[in-house]
Amino acid sequence: MSLSKYSFATIFTYGIVFFLPSAFVRAGLAVPATTIGYLAGAMIMFGLYFFQREPLAFEHKRSKPSAIVIYGLSGIILAILLQNVAVYIESLFGEVTASENTANIIQIILQQPLFALAAMVGGPIMEEFVFRRALVGIIGKYTHVWIGVVVSAFAFALAHNDGHILVYLFLGLFFSGLYAYTGSIWTSMITHVGMNTLVIIIQVLVQSGYIQVP
Repeated sequence: MSLSKYSFATIFTYGIVFFLPSAFVRAGLAVPATTIGYLAGAMIMFGLYFFQREPLAFEHKRSKPSAIVIYGLSGIILAILLQNVAVYIESLFGEVTASENTANIIQIILQQPLFALAAMVGGPIMEEFVFRRALVGIIGKYTHVWIGVVVSAFAFALAHNDGHILVYLFLGLFFSGLYAYTGSIWTSMITHVGMNTLVIIIQVLVQSGYIQVP
């Protein structure tokens, strides 16, 4: 499969998964549909990735598996620190509100725990394949790979649409940087999944009263 076909198929899959839950709203099944859709979408994208045969420029030199794991796990803490830096910068330009996306996700998980699989695993895996691999790849093919990185970071920020553009822009650039530095999409995927998982677990424990916040 060519890079163009792969990118189209990946983005098309993401679009279907993104809009699918709206068909189940009236039946009250939007959350289960989202959970199943995200996990199924992630599996389909795994298949598409292994089926394509056109690597990006920085994928020709890939780090060792041990390095990928180390950078991926280390990236979790760095991503959280970077997020805090972005929030601080945003605060210099006005009052910063809590992320509506995160708050909504936590409330859904508290009511339907299986949704955590969508938020912690399915969602970030799809986002890495779409925003890091597909968008960076297709834009970089016709312009320059780093133009693809910047455009995909902005697209990643706009897709979350909760008023924290700078946070998601920084994270998008950071995830792409991990990907480019190690030549492996698995690095940014480990970081993204790990970050979402850590944040969600902490937030759920706080909301449940197991962790007291001053």
